[in-house]
Amino acid sequence: MLTLIIPMISLLLLPPMFTHSTLSITISLMLMTFIPTTLLYTQQTIAMSSNIMFTDLMSTTLIILTLWISALMLIASTPLFSTPASPQHFMTLVITLALALIAAFSASNLMMFYILFEASLIPTLLLIIGWGYQPERLQAGTYLILYTVTASLPLLLGLMITNNHTGQLLMISQMSPPSLPTTTLTLWWLAMIAAFLVKMPMFLTHLWLPKAHVEAPVAGSMILAGLLLKLGAYGLLRLSFLFPKMNIPFLPLIMSISLWGAVLCSLICLRQPDLKSLIAYSSVGHMGLLTAGVMTGTQWGLQGALTMMIAHGLCSSALFAIANNTYESTSSRSLFLTKGLLNVFPAISLWWFLLISTNMAAPPSINLLSEILLLTSIISSSQITLMALGPISFLAAAYSLHLFTATQHGQPSTMFNPLLNYPRTIMISALHFIPLLLIIMKPDTIVSWV
Repeated sequence: MLTLIIPMISLLLLPPMFTHSTLSITISLMLMTFIPTTLLYTQQTIAMSSNIMFTDLMSTTLIILTLWISALMLIASTPLFSTPASPQHFMTLVITLALALIAAFSASNLMMFYILFEASLIPTLLLIIGWGYQPERLQAGTYLILYTVTASLPLLLGLMITNNHTGQLLMISQMSPPSLPTTTLTLWWLAMIAAFLVKMPMFLTHLWLPKAHVEAPVAGSMILAGLLLKLGAYGLLRLSFLFPKMNIPFLPLIMSISLWGAVLCSLICLRQPDLKSLIAYSSVGHMGLLTAGVMTGTQWGLQGALTMMIAHGLCSSALFAIANNTYESTSSRSLFLTKGLLNVFPAISLWWFLLISTNMAAPPSINLLSEILLLTSIISSSQITLMALGPISFLAAAYSLHLFTATQHGQPSTMFNPLLNYPRTIMISALHFIPLLLIIMKPDTIVSWV
């Protein structure tokens, strides 16, 4: 882990006068640290790095995703470095957030994971408040903090109870739940998973996400969709692995809320006029499917959950990046005003089509593999879930095609700046899309973690 952490900490010590060189050094180091991290793929068992950190296949995959998305965030945020809005502070926040996420994904102790889980909120909040677009960013930051911190306090209490009864909080092997009465044990498990359900977020606890996405800068949206939602899914996966039978009492309730919530979010996407808000509600729908898969506790459900985390992290991050390019070119996120992009940006329209196709799980992307694994595990748990899974799959294709046709066809607006950020957008889209195709050639690098 030192090969990742030490170079990234050194970036924080660089003088602020070399902004553009610092950007290139940051991207180079993040891509270079990708190479030693991939060596961990040869280790199918847990590899302890120290007393407080460890890596296995799942954490290694998410660490690589963190480095990759962080590098692409900096590329997408290049216009910020030509403004007087303190680019050095912006880079410091991005690198600090990446460090917190890497440490969280490699923490071997539940209490250490909780501390890092909460620490990741601070740079995210500062990104939204400091570099957001509208005055409503203060309200979005308030929603983010209130929802996530309020749900995290019961998790701290649950960890204290666990440590008091079991004497250890290591995430390496399965543990027995505390010896508590049935009702108290049920409340304890609800307290343990509530923070992760809000972070993912599960439907009914999702109101903070669209607000945060709409007001965040492009880097904030990319890291929210690509990494921070995955932090909640990672915590839920870890707890489900540590206490494999504790999800059973909550299975009907959480699965029903997640699946029907995904249906409702898909319907909201069909009538959503805001580009970023549509992509945000799409994320809630995908996370609902992921939550239901994790709650089944089956091998395919857990494998599909990790595959969905990687697929959605890359796909949604790319969609927010390319949507930001549209906003920079038109100064509007409205689907009613951003029409005719196919006539103005024909090359970028190709990437719109490819990324929207992966978002609706078209082959040969790993999004299709993840949905096959998740749908199979959910149906094997209860066949009545077909009533929700059918509309989810259909509506995902419907709002994805609606997004493409609404933005690419029609009469172009006279507000377009057709020469703005053309090569940068194509490069960012390609660097998101290529991993989605490459992983399908050897998917066992992801699905074999269980």
